[in-house]
Amino acid sequence: MQSPPGYPPDIQPVWTPWVTFHVIQVQREEALYLIDTGMAGGISALRRTLRQRHWDHLPIRGIVLTHGHYDHTRNVAELVRETGAWVAAPRLDKLHCEGRHPYHSWSQICGWLEAGGRRLLGFHSFPVDFWIDEGDTIPIGSGWTAVHLPGHTGGHMGYHHTRRKLLFSGDLFASFGAFSHLPPRILNSDPERLRHSLNLTASLDLEGALPNHGWPASPSHHLKQLHQLARRYVI
Repeated sequence: MQSPPGYPPDIQPVWTPWVTFHVIQVQREEALYLIDTGMAGGISALRRTLRQRHWDHLPIRGIVLTHGHYDHTRNVAELVRETGAWVAAPRLDKLHCEGRHPYHSWSQICGWLEAGGRRLLGFHSFPVDFWIDEGDTIPIGSGWTAVHLPGHTGGHMGYHHTRRKLLFSGDLFASFGAFSHLPPRILNSDPERLRHSLNLTASLDLEGALPNHGWPASPSHHLKQLHQLARRYVI
């Protein structure tokens, strides 16, 4: 199996019905790193994807989280236990990662959904080895920098590679062609800052975006949807 059309050969999406997460291969280290970990079914999808890419012999050295919502963190503890990988997460999402974030207003519905998911599907706490702040360099190969994109959560991060002009955009938006949209109001703990984050991403020199929710498409296609949303919502 080759990388999907439009994807760099060292980046592989793991598509599941719930959420997409990503694997980065760092060839000189002969190692893999994950951007988020998905939800129920994510680990089996990861194993299947790694076998198809012939990457299943490579160690997973690290896990980087875009934010602390349950559908991105559910598998962290099990993967750390299996692989010994370190974990890096946005500092401002510490309570999200611990499952203790005090949701308010409309986002209380998100808190209820997460609590239900933890009871039904399971959740184990996990250690965070590195806390990420705006502008930090992410220890995955070289060139990935943290960009604070609050709104969905207070600490929500994107990861930008200036030279490659790529952005892991987390849950800034969902990319479904004509049905692309911002996260629903009930899922946003800091919604008044979403417009700022859209404006910021629109100012970046990008050739591709890699969101965590969307149908299988190239990074350039996802970026097109992001720019359309930015034109719609940014004044």
